[in-house]
Amino acid sequence: MRSPARGSTPNDGEEGTDSTPLLQGARRAEAAPACCSARYNLAFLSFFGFFVLYALRVNLSVALVDMVDSNTTLTNNRTSKECPEHSAPVEVHNQTGKKYQWDAETQGWVLGSFFYGYIITQIPGGYIASKVGGKLLLGYGILCTTVFTLFTPIAADLGVGFLIAVRALEGLGEGVTFPAMHAMWSSWAPPLERSKLLSISYAGAQLGTVISLPLSGIICFYMNWTYVFYLFGLVGIFWFILWIWLVGDTPEIHKTISHSEKEYILSSLQNQLSSQKSVPWKPILKSLPLWAIVVAHFSYNWTFYTLLTLLPTYMKEILRFNVQENGFLSAVPYFGCWLCMILAGQAADNLRAKWNFSTLCVRRIFSIIGMIGPAVFLVATGFIGCDYSLAVAFLTISTTLGGFCSSGFSINHLDIAPSYAGILLGITNTFATIPGMIGPVIAKSLTPNNTVGEWQSVFCIAAAINVFGAIFFTLFGKGEVQTWALNDQHGHRN
Repeated sequence: MRSPARGSTPNDGEEGTDSTPLLQGARRAEAAPACCSARYNLAFLSFFGFFVLYALRVNLSVALVDMVDSNTTLTNNRTSKECPEHSAPVEVHNQTGKKYQWDAETQGWVLGSFFYGYIITQIPGGYIASKVGGKLLLGYGILCTTVFTLFTPIAADLGVGFLIAVRALEGLGEGVTFPAMHAMWSSWAPPLERSKLLSISYAGAQLGTVISLPLSGIICFYMNWTYVFYLFGLVGIFWFILWIWLVGDTPEIHKTISHSEKEYILSSLQNQLSSQKSVPWKPILKSLPLWAIVVAHFSYNWTFYTLLTLLPTYMKEILRFNVQENGFLSAVPYFGCWLCMILAGQAADNLRAKWNFSTLCVRRIFSIIGMIGPAVFLVATGFIGCDYSLAVAFLTISTTLGGFCSSGFSINHLDIAPSYAGILLGITNTFATIPGMIGPVIAKSLTPNNTVGEWQSVFCIAAAINVFGAIFFTLFGKGEVQTWALNDQHGHRN
């Protein structure tokens, strides 16, 4: 239940009670309608921005299959014979795209190079967004990713080194986007609408994966792999124009926001934002609630990136689905996750607003469901043998349940330090990028013979890491604004 608001006695934040960070004593305006509002327009535009980002991120994993000479692939065929063939072979419709002689190790470097750029700009992105705002940083971050995507076919033709460099530069551009978006929501999201707004915003990433995987396969099948990069690149440029034209950094400077909505947002955030100019780096780095998010984010991403990178491989080499089936079946789990994120955001805010659940209670419940639930079904996937239907069902349920985390630890940065949410996300996402770099490498090393037993080990390790992250966050996470995130005079921007 919601405990009393913090009164005149200061709360140290680290030992704070389980309270919803709403300020009952502050001046508050009536809730502004959601329909046609500036804050929901921001949510939907950012939804399509992250849709574009993830489409640009995952399309290479599909296109790479068509880029590599099949003779090179055949010399290193690792397809398991434990499960019987059950799909009819599909003849490729179009073979006009240029082919490259890249072995499995080279392909691994190409796929992993994105993360080497991505990890570098997380913290700088959060810091810059906290100083100058997130609109331009997010917009130009996605534009940068888009432009380098358009250059991907040229880079591949110049050589694998150029392709790796271009992918790393894409990662540099994309690395600022999540921290910049968090920084914007610190000024735009009323506390009781955070789960809804942020889940809509970030759900675009899941839908981008859902659409990009099968669509990239279709483009490769009927045209050639170069068009994968051109199509999604052009969509990214179109989104950038809309973003620059329609979005404002804060409610105060938005061109078309209504007076009532502006008052509603500003009053709801009145005593949560700090007016101090310097970033309290030392208290931030000593904050246990922040490290609880770090551990949870790292743990969740271990499973997420392992599946994102290797699910098509598992579908092809263990379950032996053909190329067309693989694209669609690999996308199904992410459609479930997208749907779950949207519904979880609605449920989380309803629990807080209508049922008086505390912020911390909601964050704990949704993180536990979103991390332990996937762990259970991931382990089950490894122990059902060659039951194709059940394997797809369990992988779908596992990935779908992960959507609950979008209203759990994923937005807890805004609960504990709204003014520094972009910086905090930069910190946690830096650590959470590491699994994308090492998780698939470890998974590959554990599956030299591609047996069902070897994949059981991969799934069990990922599940154990997920459970540990859920327990750590439950024990040490907090739901209220931390003292170091405020100064003596609460900042309210009029």
